[in-house]
Amino acid sequence: MWDALAGPFLAVAGLLVVAGVPKVIDPLPLVRALRSAGFVVPPGPGAALVRLFAVGEVVVGVWAVVAPGRASAAVVAAAYLVFTLFVGRVLTRGGVLGSCGCFGKPDTPATRSHLVLTAAAALVAVALAADPPSAVWSGAAANAPAGASLVTTVALAVVIAGLAWMVMAVLPTTTATAVRSANPTRMKG
Repeated sequence: MWDALAGPFLAVAGLLVVAGVPKVIDPLPLVRALRSAGFVVPPGPGAALVRLFAVGEVVVGVWAVVAPGRASAAVVAAAYLVFTLFVGRVLTRGGVLGSCGCFGKPDTPATRSHLVLTAAAALVAVALAADPPSAVWSGAAANAPAGASLVTTVALAVVIAGLAWMVMAVLPTTTATAVRSANPTRMKG
């Protein structure tokens, strides 16, 4: 299973890191998103709890990249299941005005494509947890001629993560509503 899922799994694990770091730096967008989704976030310790959650997200992502296996894949799957449930809740409540701060952008609200991607990420991690790799960073992949297999896998992970980031962080800003709200002085012509 690792041969087929290495690139996608490393991408979703890496996205945990990329999405977690901005929340560690500034947890307030996620605090606002949680509140707008109907969750009670205490005013004082709320930001600290969100920051702690974000640190955990980064740790899980790094762990999954460094030591992909049954346990790390199961935790990644759980994280993405939580994200999927959160995005689903946001969408059923009519969405939030801003983002959760995952990618450091203030105006990237949750979308149906975001929901599909987080669900797919959870499924990739579940599949890997069910059939974990026996030797990831040693053996055939690392011993391929000039590390070609490892380089290809990492390149694939970077491309997948980049495309997923674009769908979640860039695509929502291209809708007609987002374009109008970003440029309110633009006249129709």
